[in-house]
Amino acid sequence: MEKGKVQAYYGYGRGKTTAALGYAIHEASKGGNSFIIQFLKGKDDDEISFIRRLEPEIKLFRFQKSADLYDNLSTEEQFEEKMNMKNGVNYARKVLATGECSMLILDEVLGLIDKKVITVEELIALIQVKSEETTVILTGRVLNDALIPYLDEIYRIQTEKD
Repeated sequence: MEKGKVQAYYGYGRGKTTAALGYAIHEASKGGNSFIIQFLKGKDDDEISFIRRLEPEIKLFRFQKSADLYDNLSTEEQFEEKMNMKNGVNYARKVLATGECSMLILDEVLGLIDKKVITVEELIALIQVKSEETTVILTGRVLNDALIPYLDEIYRIQTEKD
């Protein structure tokens, strides 16, 4: 079996989630399965319904309840969503510990550090739970330097012309 990696796609350009989804499709084409856990995303039913058609090889999970973007929520609503997103992180830990998938994509997880939902140490501890064969992909806008030693591949996505 192929050795899994830890990859990060970060930057202010578009395409981080798309790149990760491309890897999930590639993994499915090789007979593997991918779980995608999305954080800090607004509710886009079209995107969700399309990805749901790729089940059981690719499964999408969102633990947030609000249809609004996190930054648009009241302080009270943000607190509730922080608890929901922590549940998502705990679910990711369980998935990695049990080896339920060959690829785990944590979409916008890097933003959880910026929003103080989790610490960089908690994300490092999560990465360390993965088995040798599992690939983990992290996406977000800002890559904390403390994560770099724990990553096998880093891709910075930036817009050169919009």
